[in-house]
Amino acid sequence: MATVREGLDQALARRDELGLTGQAAARRIAQGPGWSVSDVVCTSGPRDRVFEEQHAGFSIAIVVAGTFQYRSSCGRELMAPGSLLLGNPGQCFECGHEHGQGDRCVSFYFAPEYFETLAEDCGWRGGRPVFRALRLPAAREFAWLTAQACAGLTRPCDAAPDWEALGIRLAARAIRMHRDAPSDAGSSPPSAAARVTRALRSIEQQFDASLNLRTLAQRAGLSPYHFLRTFERLTGLTPHQYLLRWRLREAATRLTLLSSKIVDIALDSGFADVSNFNRAFRKEFGASPREYRSRAQVRTV
Repeated sequence: MATVREGLDQALARRDELGLTGQAAARRIAQGPGWSVSDVVCTSGPRDRVFEEQHAGFSIAIVVAGTFQYRSSCGRELMAPGSLLLGNPGQCFECGHEHGQGDRCVSFYFAPEYFETLAEDCGWRGGRPVFRALRLPAAREFAWLTAQACAGLTRPCDAAPDWEALGIRLAARAIRMHRDAPSDAGSSPPSAAARVTRALRSIEQQFDASLNLRTLAQRAGLSPYHFLRTFERLTGLTPHQYLLRWRLREAATRLTLLSSKIVDIALDSGFADVSNFNRAFRKEFGASPREYRSRAQVRTV
């Protein structure tokens, strides 16, 4: 199975082979009146210059591979797979890769009028909608949508999800959740972000390996206590929650794309006990692995 990470790795390999500087390349996946969605692959690294950009409309991007620093006048956030990047019309921002190379996002863009109508339908009160937070963590509420977006990147066009419906559901949940999202998570020093980034990339590359708190803390060069506090402050999740959510997302993507036995998918996704996998999967997605596969094949979102 071609994974979303492999798409990023191929872009990074091409960059190294051709001796290019890092850049972000956006491939339009789908669009309609007032909305669009793109597959954005960035090959920038620590030595590349950071440029200021500006959101033309409302943006909600699902990070599906890699890590980066997202900065604006509102603060800064460490973005990692599963988290959501939020942007407002006219908002200036920078995306830096001081601690690692490359990232990939599924980015939804909404015209202000389209998004304002959607926000009103979702019960927004108090004037025009504005995202106060820069990021939402990899919460359970986004698990199904994130897994479907990941699967959609590797599916043939005739089997792609209903991207507009997926974007509407994603925006609706982001609107409801962002009010409670902390906006000061980026107050940690750069050294802390570098250490947590190291752990995040270890999880991404070895999610099916035996990774416990002590192992990840050692790789980050911190005590387990300080690593736990720093990781949770920067990602919004504990290391255990993040690793479990990564494995479940990987399993859900495989269930959508592959016809392999469920037990094999569980083992390949890093679960040693199938009964624990079934319980965790149902808790995360609200359905058993078998039910999830059936629904994913019938409906697109």
